[in-house]
Amino acid sequence: NLAPYSQWQNLTFDPPMVMFSANQYPDGRRKDTVLNAEETGWFVWNMATYALREAVNISAMVLDPSESEFDQIQQDSDVTITKQLADNYPIPMIAESPVKFECKYHSTHRVPGNSTVGTIDIVFATVETIHVDDEVITVDGRLDISKIEPIARLGYFDYAVVRDTFEMRVPAADLEAQLALEGRA
Repeated sequence: NLAPYSQWQNLTFDPPMVMFSANQYPDGRRKDTVLNAEETGWFVWNMATYALREAVNISAMVLDPSESEFDQIQQDSDVTITKQLADNYPIPMIAESPVKFECKYHSTHRVPGNSTVGTIDIVFATVETIHVDDEVITVDGRLDISKIEPIARLGYFDYAVVRDTFEMRVPAADLEAQLALEGRA
């Protein structure tokens, strides 16, 4: 799914795990992304970037399960996206996304809301393979966030684009704690 979940999060690094949550539709149907993850055991997270913003927005449309987001984007935008098959399971990734996670489904936790649309599915997965385009890796091996320009949904119709980053280290943390915070413990 190209649409950036405002409820998406990295969870841990040992093993690498992620989660996303998806509200039900007003008629009580569950989102296709959740159902596909449960049925196939896999999903791909594609990093949404400023360059892909138009395609991201189109991919958020409610489509019939038999319709393809890829086809809809090609039909409704000037953005060209290319399907790339994942290594672990034959599901599509967005070739133009600079960072992609192949995720192996772990479990779903359903949380009832106060309304049909308020009910959510929280999907947990382990990250089995990470794809990073070489041109977005810095000389010290980190992601060049200002070059990638990831976008995030803020709520309402508002988004943000990340073009500037800064580093802060936890004061007086020992080496083991620093490595853990970097995901290298």
